[in-house]
Amino acid sequence: MSKKLNVCLIGVIFAISSFSAIAEQDNTVTGDKATDMVADIVVARPLGLVSTVLGTVLTVISLPFTIPTGSVGDTARELIVKPAEYTFNRPLGEFHHCGEDRHPCGASD
Repeated sequence: MSKKLNVCLIGVIFAISSFSAIAEQDNTVTGDKATDMVADIVVARPLGLVSTVLGTVLTVISLPFTIPTGSVGDTARELIVKPAEYTFNRPLGEFHHCGEDRHPCGASD
């Protein structure tokens, strides 16, 4: 990627993350539910999808090390299941809760 694109992406990430103080006040990240939905579609969901795919690749690569130790399930949960849940099992614009029961995303069962 070009240097300009990298700088723009970093700027967008910082702009979105700077709204976290507002998020605790009215349950939104940006202060506006529609803006949260757009940020979710444009930034969070694509990054979640990339994380899920990379987690799958890393889990497969790590199999020679995780099978002998019996940690395949833990590795898959952290690298595949949690990113997939955040990406596919979360209401649009809701960054903190997943599933129909609205449990915290990534919470252990």
